[in-house]
Amino acid sequence: MKFCTFSHPARGSMRPGVLTSDGASIVDLGDAFPDILSIIKGGDEAKAKARVLQEKAEIRMPLNEAKLHAPVPVPEQIRDSMLFEKHVQQAMERIAIMRKPLLGPLLVKLGMIKVAPTWYQIPIYYKSNRFSVNGPDGDVIWPRYSQVMDFELEFGFFLGKGGKNIKPSEARDHIFGFTIFNDFSARDAQSIEMQSMLGPCKGKDFDTGNSMGPFLVTLDEIGDPYSLRMQARVNGETWCDSNSSTIHHTFEDLLARVSADETVYPGEFFGSGTVGDGCGLEHGRYLKDGDVVELEVEKIGILRNRVVRQK
Repeated sequence: MKFCTFSHPARGSMRPGVLTSDGASIVDLGDAFPDILSIIKGGDEAKAKARVLQEKAEIRMPLNEAKLHAPVPVPEQIRDSMLFEKHVQQAMERIAIMRKPLLGPLLVKLGMIKVAPTWYQIPIYYKSNRFSVNGPDGDVIWPRYSQVMDFELEFGFFLGKGGKNIKPSEARDHIFGFTIFNDFSARDAQSIEMQSMLGPCKGKDFDTGNSMGPFLVTLDEIGDPYSLRMQARVNGETWCDSNSSTIHHTFEDLLARVSADETVYPGEFFGSGTVGDGCGLEHGRYLKDGDVVELEVEKIGILRNRVVRQK
């Protein structure tokens, strides 16, 4: 099933919904559930109830008449990671060139910029601001302290069942479904912060900076999450055309790592990190005021946002 949060003049704002099987209409689930988060937390019983409503509900609103929001406007938690080796390698090379314009290109050419061995040993992640979630077609407001804005082509999953010390072999049973994630980044602020060796803060944390959507697609409908085409376009120009099969650390490995002696809960979101070639940093190109970014992930849809500089 493809769940969403939507607004419609006839139904009100921020209603939970599910896409009909033909993909043309939305069934309003608001009379049965307060929001999508409650469906996630409700487990198999809630999903079964939603499926019955999807099949039998008489009131259906055309998808093109509804406004979609982030499927879960306020997740229980956001953890983002770096699971794609190509992105990590290329990002490090670009950063070396940026910081050392004369020496950096030579170091890259000689193959001296290498991914840290620890990256291969464990999935790395950080916690992001769960209150700054944006949705499809929502404007991303460029923070005033930044001059260099970037996008990141990611997808990720919402946890459907909590736990602790989850084994990789059991981790997939804890996944509810997947959505697209655009981790917008103020690269200049991030570059300064990362030199402190603590991690990103204002490079990532600004209102509207975490974009998700358009749908939350259940695991059974996704099938294999490691065979999905992933594309990024800026103003219609393709910047990235890759595949989730290029992932190095799996979601199962990530969930096992995060849950080690730490309880995780339904409704938490886990991002994949950027797929290789999936951001402007890797191309040495960045966004401009008014640019429209489209991220497309097979079986999930298209997440579209415009970046807008404040006057």
